[in-house]
Amino acid sequence: MDNLKDRVTIYQVAKAAGVSLATVSRVINKQGSVTASTREKVEKTIAELGYKPSGLAQALATNHTTNIGVIIPSPNYVYIANFLSGITQIAKEKNYNLTLFPTAHSRDEALEMIEKVISSHVDGAIVFDDQLGPDDIKKIASYNVPSIVIDNKVSAEKIGDIRFNYDEALRRFILDYYEKGGVAPMTFLHVHNAGRLLARCERIFVQTHEELNREYKVISCDDSYTRTYGDMMEYFRDHPEARKGVYIGYRDSIAAAIENAATDSGLSVPEDIEVLSLVGTKYSQIVRPKLSTMHIDMAEVGKRAMYMLAELLSKELIDKSAHFNATFVKGGSTK
Repeated sequence: MDNLKDRVTIYQVAKAAGVSLATVSRVINKQGSVTASTREKVEKTIAELGYKPSGLAQALATNHTTNIGVIIPSPNYVYIANFLSGITQIAKEKNYNLTLFPTAHSRDEALEMIEKVISSHVDGAIVFDDQLGPDDIKKIASYNVPSIVIDNKVSAEKIGDIRFNYDEALRRFILDYYEKGGVAPMTFLHVHNAGRLLARCERIFVQTHEELNREYKVISCDDSYTRTYGDMMEYFRDHPEARKGVYIGYRDSIAAAIENAATDSGLSVPEDIEVLSLVGTKYSQIVRPKLSTMHIDMAEVGKRAMYMLAELLSKELIDKSAHFNATFVKGGSTK
């Protein structure tokens, strides 16, 4: 504890250098007119005293907070953590600070977060929340907050968007199954209030089966590995006809619950039960057999979002829309 030092203040720097506070501020923020000799003296004093400028003070001096608000669902989800990793990497490169506004998959809470973003006076925002609609997003733009919106189609002067396309990969997966002689029906696990992405995938699942005139099932589950595992154990026990077929889960944890419940019920994966995860993450690699997934590199999405926002803030963004297509990554959980 004896090695701890008091923080050096700008007042001490000004006194030691024999200049005004305003002069020290101009040197720190590289603004205004300062002679070369005075600048050298102030910089030498800063180095000798070990002065570290306050980020807030610099922001006030330059009228630029370099603060980005990021609206996300719970950061506990691996795909959201990967997304944040990409954002953080580029934010560090661009010298931006990040403030997180988690919403926990609740539209009311997401709208509350929008209000907090607006009132926090951020320079810009990245909005990744599946509960928000285009009108909700436009509210941010109406307050002159440049924003990049994830998986949400929005047209506005100061808004860019990044869109996901799972439709083609999921449709191709379904068609391939039946073209290769698949007979047992597919089952889609519906998670209540999971957002637009899952709703779109479910819609494609239903439409494709109806076009093919094929039997299918949609059953509900909780967004929880533990509860889904227990429910699927009961489901396989009580529904003998369900012990064959393909099951599609929203995320790796849901797909892993299906796979483990099937195995613990005496079924073989993928011979009896095939399992597909729509949002693949690293966890697809740690279950046995490894999960087949639909994959989008969420770290790359985060990087692209941050680059786009930086260009939007500097009025250099030309293409205001970017697209990421999901690709099927075969694991051992499908034939």
